[in-house]
Amino acid sequence: MSNLKPKVFFADLRAGSRRNLFDKIGELLALAGAPVRFRKGHLVAVKLHFGEKGNSSYIRPVFVRKAVDAIKETGAHPFLTDTNTLYVGTRGNTVTHLKTAIENGFAYPVVGAPLVIADGLRGELATDVRVDGRFFSTVKIASMIAGANGLLALTHFKCHEMTGFGGALKNIGMGCASREGKLAQHSNLAPIVDPAGCTACGECSLACPVNAIDIGNAAVINGNLCIGCGHCIAACPEGTINIQWDETASNLQGKMAEYAKGALAGKEGRTLFVNFVTDVSPACDCYGHNDAPIVPDIGILASADPVAIDQASADLVNAEEGIRDSALKAGHERGGVPRARQKAL
Repeated sequence: MSNLKPKVFFADLRAGSRRNLFDKIGELLALAGAPVRFRKGHLVAVKLHFGEKGNSSYIRPVFVRKAVDAIKETGAHPFLTDTNTLYVGTRGNTVTHLKTAIENGFAYPVVGAPLVIADGLRGELATDVRVDGRFFSTVKIASMIAGANGLLALTHFKCHEMTGFGGALKNIGMGCASREGKLAQHSNLAPIVDPAGCTACGECSLACPVNAIDIGNAAVINGNLCIGCGHCIAACPEGTINIQWDETASNLQGKMAEYAKGALAGKEGRTLFVNFVTDVSPACDCYGHNDAPIVPDIGILASADPVAIDQASADLVNAEEGIRDSALKAGHERGGVPRARQKAL
């Protein structure tokens, strides 16, 4: 086992006429090893969050373009990617997901790379990856990500209701899972139909691969037959099939870590992580809005180690004094000196 400590590179947000933020992003990627990690002819998944419609705290597409250009310089072929959401929203299927991404600025003329939704039309395309973990022996990773040669995770670092914060590990652990994988992380129970909103159209039953849904006056899901694929959630035109969010925060985090392991499997030495610690909002970018940041903008970090970069990002946020005119109602004092902050570029 190596005793070398993982390196996390940090750039503050200061800029001038001779050196702007785009220059700094390029320098961070070079320091973290992009020129040697991505190779000629490789297909590189640039994993990010396109932002729900109405949310504006996602990473700026022009910054993403800089990362795309850095990958192209190696001779590799980058593509921007995410997976369809478990919940019903503007990113719940590939058609509306791509529409939302383009409306939020991630069109090819801006970012310089094609958009690929990694888990199929409704989140059904998954590859089983063996992890031999505490919760899962195999995990279901979106097929287009599992099949890529390399991965660059661009992450907007923010708070999250269940995981405390959403960083690189959540971006790849939850974000690279198929719909079935997301459901397995969040719930131990079959989805449930709200009869008040159900029109008994039968679309969910047609989508169910194991005939676990009966249609009467309303659809009813047989929990003993349900395999947890989540296809019915995506198929329901009324959005009336609900997830039973019964998993504990601790177990969810453990499951997410095992999915992160699965997402990176087979890509050893071909992954990088960049965290944008800006617009640190109090909730996930999956909401159709974003509240005011809870701390001032801090900077951008890059590393080849997802655990190290998330630890450094959390340390930096905790070391800041909280903004009082925000959703942060208590604990505004500085939480301590960050352990991993290095001299700014």
